[in-house]
Amino acid sequence: MEAAIGIGGMLVLMALGAPIFVALGLTALVMIAFEGRPLMDAAAHSISGINSATFLAVPFFVMAATFMQKGGIARIIIEAAETWVGHMRGGLGLVAVIATTLFAAISGSSVVTAMAMGTFLIPAMVQRGYDRPFALGLVGASGTLGILIPPSLSMILYGLIAEESVPRLFMAGVIPGLLQACLLAAWVMFYSRRKGYASGARATREEFIAKNLRALPAMFIPVSVFAGIYSGYTTVTESAGVAAIAALLIAVWVYREVKPSEIFGMATEGMKAASAVTFIVMFALLFAHWITGSGIPTALVNFAIARELEPWQFLLALNVMMIILGMFLDAVAVMLIVTPIVLPVLSTLGIDPVHFGIVLIVNMEIAFLTPPIGLNLFVLSSIARAPMSEAVRGMWPFVVIMALFLMLITYVPEISLWLPRTVMP
Repeated sequence: MEAAIGIGGMLVLMALGAPIFVALGLTALVMIAFEGRPLMDAAAHSISGINSATFLAVPFFVMAATFMQKGGIARIIIEAAETWVGHMRGGLGLVAVIATTLFAAISGSSVVTAMAMGTFLIPAMVQRGYDRPFALGLVGASGTLGILIPPSLSMILYGLIAEESVPRLFMAGVIPGLLQACLLAAWVMFYSRRKGYASGARATREEFIAKNLRALPAMFIPVSVFAGIYSGYTTVTESAGVAAIAALLIAVWVYREVKPSEIFGMATEGMKAASAVTFIVMFALLFAHWITGSGIPTALVNFAIARELEPWQFLLALNVMMIILGMFLDAVAVMLIVTPIVLPVLSTLGIDPVHFGIVLIVNMEIAFLTPPIGLNLFVLSSIARAPMSEAVRGMWPFVVIMALFLMLITYVPEISLWLPRTVMP
């Protein structure tokens, strides 16, 4: 009964507009004190959780995303992608998918990816005759790749809470991310042919070479991250630091989109964002500490055993619940609430935590697209100066595609697990 009151109170706080860290932290502190458990142990648990080398990767990746967003890297990647597919039917829509996929491999954030790409792509697509709702939906759905294609901040947060290997999670997101991009590209080609969208001009050989060479420094960032981690030369945190420094140097001295005098302002902005993430993680760990001692996970395990639930039944129910929660709560909040509750059940049912992490992140992707809370809806509606109803109308076909993609990822775990099992046995 006490646990139900605690979770209910937390949801009420979020519904009233309280920040995620306030809702999680206040609920955990009140309930731990109410249950008579020592607050000092809870504080030590939450602080020790962020006192880790892995967590240091978060502010570095946030800083890297800030430098890339301000440094013109999005525009340069779009120009390079257009030389490959811009001449095809619906070419600019395909550019949106390809460029967003590449930028996602650099930014680690869905909102940053959608914002950076939408700023350039939505006006260009509308100017070339694409329906604005379609442009909004496409960039919004493609932008969610920012948390699925590694490096991903959401994967780092899940790894911290679930105590899972972040490199394995990164590896597990590669094939699902590319598969999602292919599904989006297939829809773009089908829809563009049906609507008769015009193709662009084919790039000359000189343009092709020049624009792709110009994009190479930007692509050095994800390559350096992956090469460092999986060669064993750097940890996730060290690779994140390399990414932040490389993004700064490329933005300032290679592309010259940022003046040296602007570095301090960008660093300040990045650190503010990183500080917000730090508070969220700290209080999420406090919430997880309360959940673990509240008996909720044990009760859920007993329920699953008593009902003789099959893994597919449990995952189906969990997906439905997370999609509903994602419509009313921030996507990160859904992850932070669900993860500590269901982790003990996974081992009981034989569900791989790495596979579940990818399922959880795809649910978060859908949450970014669904009203009334979907962040990508608000970001793109603001960028395009379009009414929210128009953004929602354009997003629904992509939500259906993402729901089908979720079912595929959920019930074919090898899509997520084959690569990490092969590379990191």
